[in-house]
Amino acid sequence: MDRPTTTASARRNPAHDSALGPRLLFFSGGTALRETSRRLIRHTRRSVHVITPFDSGGSSAVLRRAFGMPAVGDIRNRLMALADLDQPGVRELYALFTCRLSRRESGPALRTELVRMAGGAHVLAALVPEPTRGLVMGWLGEFLAAMPEDFDLRGASIGNLALTARWLAHGRRLAPAIDEVARLMGACGLVRPVVEGDLHLAAGLADGTVVTGQHRLTGKEGAPISSPVARIWLTGSPDDPAPVDVVIDGEVARLVAGADLICYPVGSFFTSVLANLLPQGVGRAVVACPGPKVFVPNPVGDPELLGQTVAGQVALLRRILAASGGPAGAGSVLDHIMVDGRADYPGGLDRAALSASGLRVIDTPLLGDEPDRFDPDRLAEALLSLV
Repeated sequence: MDRPTTTASARRNPAHDSALGPRLLFFSGGTALRETSRRLIRHTRRSVHVITPFDSGGSSAVLRRAFGMPAVGDIRNRLMALADLDQPGVRELYALFTCRLSRRESGPALRTELVRMAGGAHVLAALVPEPTRGLVMGWLGEFLAAMPEDFDLRGASIGNLALTARWLAHGRRLAPAIDEVARLMGACGLVRPVVEGDLHLAAGLADGTVVTGQHRLTGKEGAPISSPVARIWLTGSPDDPAPVDVVIDGEVARLVAGADLICYPVGSFFTSVLANLLPQGVGRAVVACPGPKVFVPNPVGDPELLGQTVAGQVALLRRILAASGGPAGAGSVLDHIMVDGRADYPGGLDRAALSASGLRVIDTPLLGDEPDRFDPDRLAEALLSLV
């Protein structure tokens, strides 16, 4: 496991000391950038991760239906990636928060297991040292008290349940709940949802089909889409495509505008990257940032990119950011594209067209041992080289 070297004072103040490294800001989901985020903590403790809260599948969907809340799974995933595992007790808490309840046990058996965790009797809970153990056991007890009788605990992430309990305790606000968990994990960076509302994604496909719900677009819980995505928007329900308008809050706007670098990274292009750019104010905040803005397209393997070329992705990024408050000018919301010329990009890599669109094309070795995945160390170092 990675062991970044830090001082005790650095651990206490990860977001307030410029000596702790550059403020790289990412618009992403929870999985594709996880390993790169972990590598980044060797170099900076001030990275900012703006995460989509629109997941509508898996155990996140169960929580969302029960409490009418944003999705917390990707947020919890990123907090775990940023955890300082060298701090006393953090490895034990990491093991608890990354634990999932069985998908095969019955409801009563799972409830009993969660009660044992909340009481400190479960082995994973017992290993967490005091005073953290007592604090977290209290959170799980709060969740049990709020949990509906028919709540389905199969596959539930303990970290997600803890975050939900704190979201409820803070008047249904995510930012203070995230900060509580981040402090316990010694998180080496700042995590925020792009917006706090109970919102979902909808997409119009090229064949006229309208798809609602993020989980129906990713190809992970059902068949992949059979027609290219033409446009996406936000809705108030996974079953109603009516569009809704939402605006980012002042803190998110300041974080984006104050970044040393903005990255639109690898990951599910529509449901992780573009989804973060939909709320009003994102484009305006991006334009206000004086640092470089970099797009790192997926090499291969994203089922959402059916029919999309790299140049097409660039055009969509710019269009979405213009619609969310930024001007359509090429240099204002995106000015670099980082690629590995050895990768097999969908539709090929037309460097001339990308350069003609006003982008600086940075061709650098990013691929690792797997032909469809970038090496997290190489990606982190390449981004840091720009600041």
